[in-house]
Parts: sequence; C-alpha cells; structure tokens
Amino acid sequence: MLRSGAIAQGPMVKRFEDAFAGVAGVPHAVAVNNGTTALVASLQVLDLQPGDDVITSPFTFVATLNAILEAGATARFADIREDDFNIDADEVAAAVTPNTKVLMPVHLYGQMADMGKIMPVVEEHGLKLVEDSAQAVGATYEGRPSGSFGLGCFSLYATKNITTAEGGVITTSDDTLADRLRVLRNQGMRQRYQYEVAGHNYRMTDIHAAIGIPQLESLGEITKARQANAEALNKGLAGVKGLKLPQVLPGRTHVWHQYTVLITDDAPISRDEFAAKLTEKGIGNGIYYPKTVFDYDCYRDNPKVIASDVPVAERVARQALSLPVHPKLTDADLDTIITTVREVLGA
Repeated sequence: MLRSGAIAQGPMVKRFEDAFAGVAGVPHAVAVNNGTTALVASLQVLDLQPGDDVITSPFTFVATLNAILEAGATARFADIREDDFNIDADEVAAAVTPNTKVLMPVHLYGQMADMGKIMPVVEEHGLKLVEDSAQAVGATYEGRPSGSFGLGCFSLYATKNITTAEGGVITTSDDTLADRLRVLRNQGMRQRYQYEVAGHNYRMTDIHAAIGIPQLESLGEITKARQANAEALNKGLAGVKGLKLPQVLPGRTHVWHQYTVLITDDAPISRDEFAAKLTEKGIGNGIYYPKTVFDYDCYRDNPKVIASDVPVAERVARQALSLPVHPKLTDADLDTIITTVREVLGA
C-alpha cells in the first residue's frame, strides 16, 4: 500500500469490508475510522430526535455512553447479569418508556448478550437495535454472528482480537442503512461534490485495511488459541475459594477478548489487593471497568445521562479483574499465571 501511493479509502478498504461482512454473516460492512465512530454513525442514521432515549449497559467502556451523547440522545441504563456481564433482558423490559427508541446491548469481553431474550423486547416495543460488538468479533448466539441482529458496531483498536491500529466497522443487512452510512462517512457525498446530507469524515484508510485483512483471514486460528487458553485457565483455577471463573453459556461461543474473573466477598483479599500482588509478581492484569459508566463527575450533572439503580453492575465493577488470555501465551506462561493466582489467593 505504501509503495502504491494510493493510501486513502480505496480498493483495500472494499476488500476488508467484503471479508468482514462474511464474518458477520451480513451483506454489508461499512469500514470507519474507529469503533466509537461506528456507534455514533449507527445512531445518526436512525434519525434520533431530542428527547429520544437509548438504553444500554452500565458496565461498559465509556465510548458506549459518549456515542449516545454525541448522537444527541439521552442515555438510560438497565442492569447486567453476573453470569455473562451483559445487559439483562428483564431489566431492559422494565426500563423501556415511550421515549425509548434504541436498545444498545454491549457484547462484553467476547461473549454475546442473551439475544434470545433481548430480541422479543426489541420487537414488542418497536425498538431499533445497535449492537456494541467492539469486543466480540466472531462470537455467535445460536449460530448467528455478533453484528447480524441489528446495526453491529465493531472496534479495531490495538488491543482487540482483530486490529487495524485504529478502525471500526458497522455491519447490517439493511440496504438503505448501509447506503446512508457510506454517504455519511464521506462528507455526505454520493459522488464527488454531490452532497446529499451534512456528513463527516469517518473514512478508513487503505493502509489500516491492509493491516486488518490478513488478521481476518486468521480469525479462526486467533479465536481457537484464545479459547484454548481460557479453557486451560478455567481448568487450572477451578475450586479456588473467592474466585469466580467466567463461563461460556449454552448456545453461545466466546471469543475471549478478556478472561475476566470475580474476586468475591469471601476471598482472603480484595480485588485491588489481588491486582497489586499479581503486578508485584509480574502477572499482567487489568480492571475493566472500575466503576459503572455513569459514575464519574463529568456525567453526574448531565441531563442526558439518567443514572439508575444497577446493583449487579456495581458489585461486578468492584470485583472484576482480567487475566492474560492472548494467543501468544505459552504453556509455561499459563502455568505461571495459574500457580501465581492460586498462591496469592492461598489455594
């Protein structure tokens, strides 16, 4: 690509989009410059009006909330389930109001939300569905891929299972929405200087697409390696008091963007103490996420952020910690992680 001199959005982006559409099982994939853009653009083409609400998870990266605000909507929240860390369909149903227009479930850590229960809620209330699939490329629910239920929004940031350094993708089966997204991302132009809407520069470059294409071709191998590592961790860490392990729920596949455990209240030390001891012993770890997404000063007085009672999300935010699960781990690395975690927790 660098030698070609054609480095802006071009044929390599189209090649990447075609391959990504195949992964998501939909006819359209629209590449954009990052995952937050994917969320914003998806909300923008749904023509939300001031006062319209979007219900989402309180346990997510801040981009989910920021996108709702950038699109001009009001953010409301439904609590999560502890077994998959994803939004609870029953809580969603209770949170719907006449102003609710969009549901935005977050497929967190690499496992999809319970779409079998979520979709009836969407259909009953006539909602639009935007899937925050930033961490779930290649995951499935009852054989159906992430990003195929509504407008699917994927991140290709450096830490994701598939990366273009920075980048994002929107997937859809809706021809009209796909067309609108392509026009919107290119300054509102259908053809050069033929403006149809007030648009944006949301384009992906051919350089970024070229980085992603070979990874898409290896997605199956990448996912299998992560799954094997997660299985080894689950086996090696089983039965440790105070440690709740992640699970793959029936009918779903998990692509293990993160391997997230809970340090429960009966553990000998707190989650933060556990993290500090792992770091001291050279074991990488991360806390994703330390608070519910609305629990920050910059959102407290925002009239478009409607905080709610979400006890499960609050508890998980206090207890969750992610251990290494990436494909480059060796058997020796996994043994070291398991041995160290057990030692720190006195197992």
